Amino acid sequence: MNNHILSATLHQDKYPSNTHYPFALPIFNCSKQLTFKTPVTFFVGENGTGKSTLLEAIALACNIHIWRRNEGTRFHFNQYEKEFFRYITVKWRNGMVPGSYFGSEIFNDFRRIVDNWAASDPGQLNCFGGKSLVTQSHGQSMMSFFESRYKIKGIYFLDEPETALSPNSQLKLLEIIRKNTEKGHAQFIIATHSPILLAYENARIYSFDYKSIQLIDYKETDHYKLYKSILSDR
Repeated sequence: MNNHILSATLHQDKYPSNTHYPFALPIFNCSKQLTFKTPVTFFVGENGTGKSTLLEAIALACNIHIWRRNEGTRFHFNQYEKEFFRYITVKWRNGMVPGSYFGSEIFNDFRRIVDNWAASDPGQLNCFGGKSLVTQSHGQSMMSFFESRYKIKGIYFLDEPETALSPNSQLKLLEIIRKNTEKGHAQFIIATHSPILLAYENARIYSFDYKSIQLIDYKETDHYKLYKSILSDR
């Protein structure tokens, strides 16, 4: 398969601040470039290490709209929080392609948006399995989205998709990913804590648990080691 994007370069010399999130995170000042040499790439790391932040920023740098409701008033406003993508350059193989961003925290917003579209144009639901996403459980609606959306040529970003998925559904998601990458039209970049998803064969895994972002093998991830130790003690 020809990957749609080949690399993402971070331009530290142009950061507008070194004291505000996300530019103040040390890992974004010690990592220059990520390359994407396989159809599936994973971002792993502890909470707060920056993996979801970078995932969203690369998606925005790919000109992918993120469907979320406008945020209300916040106690502290950070003017730099949503600007990271402006300091990332994406290298495409054969020009820009469409895609989508899935975030477990914002998917409820998206399902309601789709339901609003369907109120005036029921045919919109045909793009998402033919059934209202709101009338399904959270996990079921996610699987309907994955099944329908990833048939389309594009680059796909997923942030912790395992959150509402049973282990069996996670295996089904892996099969959806495998089926669409083998057809040659889909590329996936996924931030996850799931050792089930990380087991995807021949994927590249970037760890955010070091000073700079590092490529590691599946069995080197803390996720694999922790689950193996728990299960082997039973």
